[in-house]
Amino acid sequence: MRGDSHSKMVETSAEHEHEHENLHQHLVLKSAICSRLLLLAMIILFRTLLSPYDTSASLNPPCLSTPNATLSSPLQNAVVWDSVYFLRIAQCGYEYEQTFAFLPLLPLSLSLLSFLPTQTPLFILSAYLINNLAFVLAALYFYRLSLTLLKDPQTALRATLLFCFNPASVFYSSIYSESLYALMCFGGMYHFVCGGNNLAVLFFALSGCARSNGVLNAGYLCFQTMHRSFHALFHQKRLPLALQIIFVGALRTACIFAPFLAFQAYGYYNMCVGRSHEEIRPWCKARIPLLYSYIQSNYWGVGFLRYFQLKQLPNFLLASPILSLALYSIVHYAKSRPQTFFSLGFLAPMEEKSCGVVFLSGDLSRSKEAGSVGKSSSLRIEEHLNLRRRKNVIKGDVATVPIESESAEAWPGYLSASVLPFLLHLGFMACTAFFVMHVQVATRFLSASPPLYWFAAYIMAYPSKYYKWGYVIWAYSITYIFLGSLLFSNFYPFT
Repeated sequence: MRGDSHSKMVETSAEHEHEHENLHQHLVLKSAICSRLLLLAMIILFRTLLSPYDTSASLNPPCLSTPNATLSSPLQNAVVWDSVYFLRIAQCGYEYEQTFAFLPLLPLSLSLLSFLPTQTPLFILSAYLINNLAFVLAALYFYRLSLTLLKDPQTALRATLLFCFNPASVFYSSIYSESLYALMCFGGMYHFVCGGNNLAVLFFALSGCARSNGVLNAGYLCFQTMHRSFHALFHQKRLPLALQIIFVGALRTACIFAPFLAFQAYGYYNMCVGRSHEEIRPWCKARIPLLYSYIQSNYWGVGFLRYFQLKQLPNFLLASPILSLALYSIVHYAKSRPQTFFSLGFLAPMEEKSCGVVFLSGDLSRSKEAGSVGKSSSLRIEEHLNLRRRKNVIKGDVATVPIESESAEAWPGYLSASVLPFLLHLGFMACTAFFVMHVQVATRFLSASPPLYWFAAYIMAYPSKYYKWGYVIWAYSITYIFLGSLLFSNFYPFT
């Protein structure tokens, strides 16, 4: 009788949590849609009230392959900044060397609309529709990723709402690659933490077709391979297994890099093969003829410390909020869990590493029968621990769990060991944005990095200690959404 009663309680609790999760997903869906409608309304409003700084976007000459065709559209003057390139590539292909800086996933997605005449407003409206739909799907994936990794529904929901209204929101509602990139990244991350590595590889490979930094997502597979092979070799003493893990990891990593490298080969074939000695470009003669890096350096002046000039100080100030948030999120984790952070997770508690596929365990789909009960039980435990921790902080007892403690129960949510590879990825991206890129791009470059939102949601959960920062983060997002809608939509510099 007691066992039957316990089983009914578990089933009832699981059903309640399932309903709770569905409610949160419905809220995420509504928030994502409302945020896109708000952005589009603001873009239309500011574009109507102000005159654009640059009106040359309406000058859309015919394709080189079809010089007699007309590409002008009544909505062409609504296309700004890099959107001009993406639409041009979708209409005419890669005609010029500099256009190869824009990767093919978005243009290919627009090419699927070939049944629509490219000179009609419907083609441009469809481009907006694709990106905004991709953003909504990305938000849903981000919530599922956050819930799976953090095991705290409230923090996962709060983090997702922050993403829905992130500072780079204007780019996610424009004809830019950010929405498709975020969808592929969050989809790949979700399948990665759920044990679906093959599906994760597909998503990560497609992210590398949207933006060049998508290939950095291979780092998640490398991190996992490193830990699994180490465990197989030194804990299980199984050399063949370790070699197998390394081989499979290398193969998956190669698959993620393959689409980007194939695109570089396509650029080499178009720009270098069959050209006379006078026509051939300098990068074609390089030992490794990488077109993308040449374009970034030659056309946009991207390079290590090349942006460190006094006249660029306003751009550094523009990027300082997102870079500061990234820095503080990493520093806070490192100070809270120094043993785990500085050992790259090798000194994390074994019981903590064994409970997630990020480190050691196999496919979560192997135990589907016990999945729902196990997930709900672990979720209840984590919720209880998170609630206790928040109550302790609210009471002022911040040091209830000592920093030196590295037990699995002591660090749920953002401070769990499974967040570590995401933080390492964020750290590399932030350093690249600061030292190599045009630094103002950091706002949208880092906008698809989950730890930023997880950390912001984490500190918002402790109102007695960090309540001011919650208001600051929301004020920052709202201000940049307003500025982005005002400036970017009218062809003024933003990020």
